[in-house]
Amino acid sequence: MTRRSSIACLLLSITLLAAACGDGGEEAAQVEPATGSLTVYSGRSEELVRPLIEQFESESGIDVQVRYGDTAQMAGAILEEGDNSPADVYYGQDAGALGALSEEGRLQTLDQAVLDRVDAQFRSIDGQWVGVSGRARVAVYNTSALSEDDLPESILDFTDPRWGGGKIGWAPTNGSFQAFVTALRVSEGEDGARTWLEGIKANEPKVYDSNVPIVDAAGAGEIQVGFVNHYYLYRARAENPDFPAANHIFPNGDLGSLVNVAGVGIVDTAPHDEEAQRFVDFLLSEPAQQYFAAETFEIPLVDGVEPAADLPPLESLQQPDINLNELADLQGTLDLMTEVGLI
Repeated sequence: MTRRSSIACLLLSITLLAAACGDGGEEAAQVEPATGSLTVYSGRSEELVRPLIEQFESESGIDVQVRYGDTAQMAGAILEEGDNSPADVYYGQDAGALGALSEEGRLQTLDQAVLDRVDAQFRSIDGQWVGVSGRARVAVYNTSALSEDDLPESILDFTDPRWGGGKIGWAPTNGSFQAFVTALRVSEGEDGARTWLEGIKANEPKVYDSNVPIVDAAGAGEIQVGFVNHYYLYRARAENPDFPAANHIFPNGDLGSLVNVAGVGIVDTAPHDEEAQRFVDFLLSEPAQQYFAAETFEIPLVDGVEPAADLPPLESLQQPDINLNELADLQGTLDLMTEVGLI
């Protein structure tokens, strides 16, 4: 089997599995776009991005039809539908899925003026996708059980037996965590990634299906620490300012503080190319970037837009030397995690 067909089969199998399991996402019904409208396949949840899409509709006069689902599921749908896909824009929650579509030749090259609005580290090396918001990996911890000084300087150190007995929470089936594991494979090699996964597994972590219950469990004291994206804690604090948890940002460019992106690409067969380009431009506009900062607590990627009040600015985060363009090999990550017995 060729690499191209392997990726296509992988994403298609994820699509079918998600539909069969009823994972809580919206029903992935076929969307037939009206003339002059825009069809977005979104791996981002409706709760997060619908207000932003409504703002675009109001400002542009363009009717947007959105098909929501898991990030890999939506990418798989585009591959399955082939040249008949009604999708104009793919909006994914991590660089790996965007890269997989790019490798399949299913994304257009974006205008350089659009790409240049975002630092080169947060966009496709071949110009076929661009990040629109950032999310840092962190360790969320219960502030009654731990202080900042109790946390290790590297996420790799959580294999220490002192973190055993259910102190850790993680979500092996979560797409963001799997993107982190892909980065781990790039950074530490297959053997190093396997050793870390086996070490965490030996510490008997509590398993969750997503980031939200991990943060809730940390606040409730069910776990001491969990591996999540940074913004989930901010959402919890927006509802309860006294929420008893904090984010630990790993120093010195540690892999545990990897900044990934949610990003967009225009599908190669987009029926509404001009409208798609306007949507991409809108997501990089100041109002959209301010929405990410104030409403979803993500990191704005365009210069001049400040992040949430107590979130360190992007330039101050010490990031690992990982090229987001190298995170497209989801197949290898799933194979490794299956081998270790995590999925």
